[in-house]
Amino acid sequence: MTKPEVCILPVAGLSTRNLPATKVLHKGFLTLHSKPIIQYAVDACKEIGIKEIVFVYSDQSCKHLFENYYKPYPWLENHLREKNKLDLLKSLQDIIPEGMKFSFAEQSQPLGNGHAILMAKDIVGKRDFVVMWVDDVYINLHGKGVLAQLLDVYEKEGGMVENIMEFPREQLTRYGVLSGAVREGRIVHAKGKIEKPKLEDVPSNYASMGPYILPNAIMDVLPEVKKGTNGEINLADAMGLAAERGMKLTGVLCDGLRFDCGTNKDLEKANLKLSLMEDPDLRSYCRELLDTMEI
Repeated sequence: MTKPEVCILPVAGLSTRNLPATKVLHKGFLTLHSKPIIQYAVDACKEIGIKEIVFVYSDQSCKHLFENYYKPYPWLENHLREKNKLDLLKSLQDIIPEGMKFSFAEQSQPLGNGHAILMAKDIVGKRDFVVMWVDDVYINLHGKGVLAQLLDVYEKEGGMVENIMEFPREQLTRYGVLSGAVREGRIVHAKGKIEKPKLEDVPSNYASMGPYILPNAIMDVLPEVKKGTNGEINLADAMGLAAERGMKLTGVLCDGLRFDCGTNKDLEKANLKLSLMEDPDLRSYCRELLDTMEI
């Protein structure tokens, strides 16, 4: 099985759920525990040896943000070195993983996440690839990250491999849901996927969340996908169509915590949870604050 070496990061959305900050700043640069959200995705790619990341953008201002962030800044590095601010210097140097290439593809029309992935086809070439959603951050504090766990399964199973989560039935109308699902431990083998089904049509309790490791053949399926219930070309529908044609679809109930950064309220909760988990001083401060605040 060929190890994927390229990851597609769709960043073309308007990020309206994170306004007003996202009027001038892409949501990928909002911070989660003092680090831009986008950096968690890049660091996860570094963990499994990804060599190239393709940002799928919608306008030049968005493209320039990612270009500027993921290129060296010698003047600032020299300044920090001269001031002996070595911790800050290291944090700056750690932004760009050694040997990683950053490429860009334009999605000029908002036709869906599947369409965004298709825009990266020429850059991806014949390679299998990873897809990640920027505002979903997964962290495992005591073991392999989610992408690394998916890669372990991909190297054994092949086909389409994705992170899934189990939800109560009434919540599953918001997600792509695995159909024909058979569970073996933390692995769920599926025959297909339905994007945002009606409650009476929900086929299982397993929601497709991403990230995904996908065979290159998905690029040939995407142009055949009809617009889904949301009027867009969805990756979930392409994966469902590929599964119907016999491509293996495997969900993995990965270890790790999910931090939803897709709305301002969710981002506040994610920041609070992750910061309290990782910072003992902040935990003490919050206890003192809660003891003295009038709520």
